Amino acid sequence: MCNHIIPAWKEVINANREVIKVKKGEQFIQEGTPSSGIYFVQQGLIKVYKQWGAKESIVRFAKKGSIVGHRGLSSAETRFPISAAALENSEVCFVHMDFFKTVLKGNPAFTYEMLLFYADELQISEQKSNNQVLLSVKGRLAWCILQLAHDMGIEEDGYIGTKLSKTDIASYIGSTYESIYRMMLELENEKIIETANKRIRILDRIKLRDYSLI
Repeated sequence: MCNHIIPAWKEVINANREVIKVKKGEQFIQEGTPSSGIYFVQQGLIKVYKQWGAKESIVRFAKKGSIVGHRGLSSAETRFPISAAALENSEVCFVHMDFFKTVLKGNPAFTYEMLLFYADELQISEQKSNNQVLLSVKGRLAWCILQLAHDMGIEEDGYIGTKLSKTDIASYIGSTYESIYRMMLELENEKIIETANKRIRILDRIKLRDYSLI
């Protein structure tokens, strides 16, 4: 938000925002509760997810600079359709929904960026839905790794810039821990990836892409 607003708005935003520290494992948005505002991730890693009974389905991961809670922005629905929790100690910036709408109305460049963000997120959601039907677990895992590399970036040592458990990866692509464990071993044995301490390094992007193609 601060990168795309008119400079004169920065002081107004500073006066209307709240910085919140979220501990690892702590939930700060609960599905079905009133959509009170929007969160911007300043530090850490957040999972956005839906709960289906005892089963959790991760919708997306949000890192520094990402927005969370925007799915509660609607002309009719006033409740969050998702939950959000910290995967590591994090810091988020919160602004109330009414104020956020005011910012959108007064900052065309920011509104345009939000439009593109929604479009990109819709495309990824549609791709995930197609993957569930048309790709094997191995293919969905390959797609997930490439998507994480794109979203989280690559660090100097060649590893993707985030740590994720196999359970979280399974929840993201609609699989089980056991299946992800086996498929990651296969990809490692094929010298396509290597892993260390919940981190992943891509060794053969072409083969990974081949598995992810529908």
